Amino acid sequence: MAEKKPTPEYQKQALKKYLSKFKEIRIRTLPEEHDAIVAHAQAMGDKSTVAFISRAIHETMERDLAKKESES
Repeated sequence: MAEKKPTPEYQKQALKKYLSKFKEIRIRTLPEEHDAIVAHAQAMGDKSTVAFISRAIHETMERDLAKKESES
């Protein structure tokens, strides 16, 4: 088995800078929910489960805002 090389410092710094642009949201799901979410994301053609979840959140927020505006 090949020996793992240590990550160069410049790569560590670049990753740290990149990740500093984001905030993390963690969710927990039951195993069967997780499997259903992953399968649905794949079936819908999303590039990743994270992309699907992000799309679902944004679409729900847009729908909620439109509903709230129509009620006013």
